[in-house]
Amino acid sequence: MGTKYQGTEEEIRALNSYIKLQRAAETNINRTTRLLSDHKLTLSQFAVLEALYHLGQMSQVDLAHKLLKSTGNMTSVLKGMEKRGLIQRERSEVDNRYMEVNLTDSGKQLIANYFPEHVRIIVEEMSALTPDEQEELARLCKKLGLQGDFTNS
Repeated sequence: MGTKYQGTEEEIRALNSYIKLQRAAETNINRTTRLLSDHKLTLSQFAVLEALYHLGQMSQVDLAHKLLKSTGNMTSVLKGMEKRGLIQRERSEVDNRYMEVNLTDSGKQLIANYFPEHVRIIVEEMSALTPDEQEELARLCKKLGLQGDFTNS
């Protein structure tokens, strides 16, 4: 599905590319995260678990920046996860304005058990592209991602 906008050639090309990118991303996310509901997780909660699992303890602010979320949204996500016993938050000993976020044993177990299946689904999803196409897609996405800085907007 392309744009119905009657603009310049440059505008139509950009809009069509953007529409295809958005539709592919949404479709891909829906297919690769379909099992999250089995674990009563939202995409944001899964992202927190995955980041802490692979990167270790982080401040709440750094976690928000890493996941491209507002600090207000991150607070809301973390509160729910804390109630479920998946994470714990503690004031930083270095600067008490910051909250440090850690996985609990329950959170570690959940992500450790789920992540291999998540990777399998992603590999299956990306198999529509050749290895070279996957590399090119990664390069192009990085180029687009570096276009602006979400954290300063």
